[in-house]
Amino acid sequence: MNIPKPLVQLNQSFIIISVMTGLIFSNWILLIPFLIGVITLITKKSPIIQVGKSLLKKPFKEYDMEDRDQQLFNQWIATISIGLSILFFQIEFTLLGYVFSIMVVLAATLALMGYCIGCTIRYRYKMWRYQKFTN
Repeated sequence: MNIPKPLVQLNQSFIIISVMTGLIFSNWILLIPFLIGVITLITKKSPIIQVGKSLLKKPFKEYDMEDRDQQLFNQWIATISIGLSILFFQIEFTLLGYVFSIMVVLAATLALMGYCIGCTIRYRYKMWRYQKFTN
């Protein structure tokens, strides 16, 4: 099952806004995108996308679609990175906390602009595995 692109963009925008808000106001706000990411990875359903479905004006099949498995892979990367950011802030490795948060914001921003870093990572991993097991 694929996901309409506007819903993927909604999720990316949520990540950017919530992480930036956490960096500006309080690192504890990072728990919101982290917990939503964990829920998404456990249930395979994003609460942000579920809420966003009601905002779509056309039937699903009329939108450009994004690969669900790719989006889950990207969610893994974002959730782990946000989790590491929270951890680093808590153990007072503030610079690393900022680095991991900013990486998430940059990756989501680039994705909104059309370049998916997670897609590149997953593609290269799949190619590596293919070459490893076919040689």
